[in-house]
Amino acid sequence: MTASLILHLLPRGLRPFAVLARLDKPIGTWLLLWPGLWSAALAADGLPDIRLLALFAAGALVMRSAGCVYNDIVDRDFDARVARTRDRPIAAGVISVKTALAFLALLLVLGLVILLQFNLFAILLGVASLALVFTYPFMKRITYWPQAFLGLTFNWGALLGWAAVTGGLAWPAGLLYAGGIAWTLGYDTIYAHQDKEDDALIGVKSSALALGENSKPWLWFFYVAALAGFAAAGAVMDISWPYYAGLGAAALLFAWQVATLKIADAADCLVKFKLNFWVGVIIFAGIVGARALG
Repeated sequence: MTASLILHLLPRGLRPFAVLARLDKPIGTWLLLWPGLWSAALAADGLPDIRLLALFAAGALVMRSAGCVYNDIVDRDFDARVARTRDRPIAAGVISVKTALAFLALLLVLGLVILLQFNLFAILLGVASLALVFTYPFMKRITYWPQAFLGLTFNWGALLGWAAVTGGLAWPAGLLYAGGIAWTLGYDTIYAHQDKEDDALIGVKSSALALGENSKPWLWFFYVAALAGFAAAGAVMDISWPYYAGLGAAALLFAWQVATLKIADAADCLVKFKLNFWVGVIIFAGIVGARALG
């Protein structure tokens, strides 16, 4: 179902809330979801628990929506001054801050209901992630590396997935988390190149501005580091060959993404950013394939 169709099917009064929650832009939900699915599948004894995967999917949708609402409340003045974001519902005055706060509260309650389906350790770990969620929007005011902080936030599922299956943490989860942070540094630096001119004018910091024309060599570094983290997680688990086949396919996608990237073309940056959905698919398929072989 396309994003435009999702909005079309909703009652007119709900459409601004769907846009605020980025239901029309599902790539962010997928990028938040994949580390959790990878970790839950890697920790499983055999094929992953479908119920657990469904809970992670619901949680990613709700919490990504909550993060977008909170981000738009905090960044409403910045958003109004950036071409790509000035039509967001809060920045455009379609939804008031008070209404957005009520919507955020509803989403957080839904997120808590989902989180309570897990074991106690996973619940505590999930609650701890809120410190990152609520701090992240301020990072672009403080550091040129908010993408690193996004990596810490978006890949928390790599820890939570393992905890939800095992009730604790272990090295493979930490290595997946580290690899995921490097992955996010790569794809979100590409994403940030869409806004670098506006960001420079209004004083917002990003890795795109920090790296500038030197971004491509760093993108190679980030993606190689991501693959190293993912491969190390598999090695610790002594996982079978389909996992590494998946990593090999992901490496080809990374290589094509960076080699063909037009760093000054915002439309191409968005296309390359969205390709990371398939990175998630490929790695997850490799994990499930490896687990199916035992």
